[in-house]
Amino acid sequence: MNPLKELEKFGQAPWLDNLGRGLVRSGDLARLVQEEGIKGVTSNPAIFEKSMGHTNEYDDEIRSLLDAGKAEIGLIFNSLAITDIKAACDVLRPVYDATKKADGFVSMECNPYLALDTEATLVEARHLWKEIGRENAMIKVPATHEGIPAIQTLLSEGININVTLLFSQEMYKKVALAYIAGLEGLPKDYDLSTVSSVASFFVSRIDAKIDALLAKKAAEATGDEKARIEALAGKTAIANAKLAYVAYEEIFSGPRWEALAKRGARPQRLLWASTGVKSKAYPDTLYVDTLIGDNTVNTMPPATVEAFRDHGKPAADTIKADVEGAHAVLAALPGLGIDLDAITTKLVEEGVELFAVAADNLFGAIAGKCDEITGKKLRISWSLAGNEEAVTAAQKAWTKAGNIRKVWAKDTTIWARADEDKWLGWLDAPTKAKGHQASLEAFQAKVKAGSWSDVVLLGMGGSSLGAEVLREVLVPGTKFHILDSTDPDEVQTLDKNIAIATTLFIVASKSGSTLEPNLFKDYYFDRVAQAVGKNKAASHFVAITDPGSSLEKDATAEGFSAIFPGEKSIGGRYSVLSNFGLVAAAAMGVNIDAFIKEALAAEAACGPLSPPPTNPGAQIGIALGTLALRGRDKLTVLASKGLSSFGAWLEQLVAESTGKLGKGIIPFDGEPVGSASAYGEDRVFVVLKLKGEEAHDNLVGALKPLGHPVIEVEVDGPYQLARLFYIFEIATAVAGSFLGINPFDQPDVEAAKVKARALMEAGGAKDSEKPVFARNGISVYADPANAKALAGAETLEDCLAAHFKRVGAGDYIALVAFIERNAAHTADFDAMRAALRDKTGAAVGLGFGPRFLHSTGQGYKGGPASGVFLQVTCKHVHDVAVPGRGYTFGAVIDAQAAGDLAVLTERGRRAIRVHLDTVDEGLKTLARAVEAALK
Repeated sequence: MNPLKELEKFGQAPWLDNLGRGLVRSGDLARLVQEEGIKGVTSNPAIFEKSMGHTNEYDDEIRSLLDAGKAEIGLIFNSLAITDIKAACDVLRPVYDATKKADGFVSMECNPYLALDTEATLVEARHLWKEIGRENAMIKVPATHEGIPAIQTLLSEGININVTLLFSQEMYKKVALAYIAGLEGLPKDYDLSTVSSVASFFVSRIDAKIDALLAKKAAEATGDEKARIEALAGKTAIANAKLAYVAYEEIFSGPRWEALAKRGARPQRLLWASTGVKSKAYPDTLYVDTLIGDNTVNTMPPATVEAFRDHGKPAADTIKADVEGAHAVLAALPGLGIDLDAITTKLVEEGVELFAVAADNLFGAIAGKCDEITGKKLRISWSLAGNEEAVTAAQKAWTKAGNIRKVWAKDTTIWARADEDKWLGWLDAPTKAKGHQASLEAFQAKVKAGSWSDVVLLGMGGSSLGAEVLREVLVPGTKFHILDSTDPDEVQTLDKNIAIATTLFIVASKSGSTLEPNLFKDYYFDRVAQAVGKNKAASHFVAITDPGSSLEKDATAEGFSAIFPGEKSIGGRYSVLSNFGLVAAAAMGVNIDAFIKEALAAEAACGPLSPPPTNPGAQIGIALGTLALRGRDKLTVLASKGLSSFGAWLEQLVAESTGKLGKGIIPFDGEPVGSASAYGEDRVFVVLKLKGEEAHDNLVGALKPLGHPVIEVEVDGPYQLARLFYIFEIATAVAGSFLGINPFDQPDVEAAKVKARALMEAGGAKDSEKPVFARNGISVYADPANAKALAGAETLEDCLAAHFKRVGAGDYIALVAFIERNAAHTADFDAMRAALRDKTGAAVGLGFGPRFLHSTGQGYKGGPASGVFLQVTCKHVHDVAVPGRGYTFGAVIDAQAAGDLAVLTERGRRAIRVHLDTVDEGLKTLARAVEAALK
């Protein structure tokens, strides 16, 4: 006889603890059922991980799901797993029928992450039960304190439950009573024979814990005492199980149970789990031979199935043998200082953690499989320069704590416990975009049919920076313009490059109250009205704004051709994958379908079930956060030509999100490349590369041996820009957690706005103080505190030398210019940046105002006080009036510059202002003076 099949004689059902597609489709499972007497199957994340992540059994289905746009890891897993569970249920259905619904079950586990959440467990279990749709399915729910009420409720709904992670007799009794209470909760006319449950009582893990303690005790003992202790090895788990069976017989007897039995109820069977031995010192069939009992189940891994079939020793009621000895074994433990209750409690906690780890590995393996199948992925490589151990430890801690799931659950505890939960609408922005893709494509067709000569986006910060990257990366050379400066020269430059009568204007402002877009709208609405008539002007305008904003009201009243809603739970800098980026993308001719598909792929890769080891956004964020805490808080962007514009968007995201409360990661984009030795030890380099392009490879290669951390990110094609946007949004939110700040507010941006508004109300900014230096059309201004540092300076070079002498280790320099942003001016400043960096070793940033005020300006004012600032303003030779406002663009930008400087100096920042009467000539002079001052 086959020992495995003989178990049936003694009332025990052997189940297989293994499930995979190959097992079912090959016919092996059917053979085990028909020939070997297997009567049930259990699955778990660790089992699925082996088959889904490390075989090709699922490749075709994964490919089909990905092709259908279903890239979310949890969705893919459920689709694959439920297919397998259904198929296994069908194989076991004959057993279910032959035993009149007493056996033939296949178990699927609830999401292990929900083990400590009653309500979430209920939702998950009901969903799985419905999706599987098989009477002989069982849903696995762990026997945690939170799981017990869920178990009772689910049973009262007629759902079959496999209660898992049972270690203690007391918890088993609670589970058994919950089973009875669940059956009692069903209607009086309900056929209770259709409801089944098993209580999975874990065995070998107990011996693994106890035996280790016994070995220590034995090592300290001698003689008979040593022998007595050694004799207890390998006995505790079996003794514990025997006494659980005693409790089973007591609970499922008596009047209460008999009343249910008369209605067809079956006892909840004890299922012996974890029956593969952990120690080679024990027979490999130990936990089968000794635990045979009527109406029980033994779920065995394949190796144990094979071993028992080969040399198992089936016998009747071995579970009842020597119950007194079992009591004696457990009674001996307290005298040795071993607390079994404490150990079983710890085992439940560890079990929950181990199941979560197994789930992490499973979902990570699926993510890796998705990348392997598509062949298109974002590739990240690392050189962490001695910080590997710290970053790895942080990654492990985030994985163990389930912090990515907390991000998606909008749990504020991982940040500053403020209102972060109200600003996480961007997490599923790609999914939402897919939902209204048709409207975006319809708008795109309308723009194309309108035969506009130009399209102009009027915005600021998050409303414009993303669109600028989209244009430069995906449709360079298009007649799509962006205005995000109040500098009158920049306004006039735009005027010269567009045909007003045939231009479409997109006014973008989340709040609708942002000063700059409103001024731009007033100015161009007036110009369009003059060109085509007031009654036709509104047809040239489109608005993107949050519902209920003043811009929405004005656009509605004036009859704009379209109004696209923003989402209040998405802040400006996180809005590029919402309408604020997508409407602009549609207008400039981006392939919306291709772009959204890439965004969806990133959302899936960074989703709640993608653990840090395989979650690209989490990986980068954990690294940046860890490095910042270790002094590497200057993020330097190096990009290949095709992605060169991305850094400006990233600057805003990182600086405005992390720079506050005296903390922050200060980003630097576009800094001229120098020799590797020119960079200070406070840097971390993020290298962005479009496949096939060079991204300062020689410099990157030289930085690594010098101990600079380098994070390299390569994408396959331009449309994977969508992935970069999303991944760095996740990364920035994660990095913010390490700094303990709210990465979604921008308090110091508001401070500068208040100052500028007050100056405008007072008649505009005026140079009321005497300059520290003035000659040849260049003046230097400083508040009293900063003027002290310039004492004795007689030339422009002296002023600059004294100012930059204050740069120390760990400091950075920021050149902030309230002048027109163009290629010539940028080149002059870049010469200064290179000279300053090479002389001081400090990172040197460049921002054009007021654009940078909505970007790095937050980090400059709210972040660490390590910045040394040089503000540059100019005289406006050709100013431009703002219709209906009573002031000019020049007055606005002057007020913004003054407001910014005032906040910097109030915060104790080292800052001076250089004013140029003539911009082009003055900048050349300033550049020469900087170079001379550094000699």
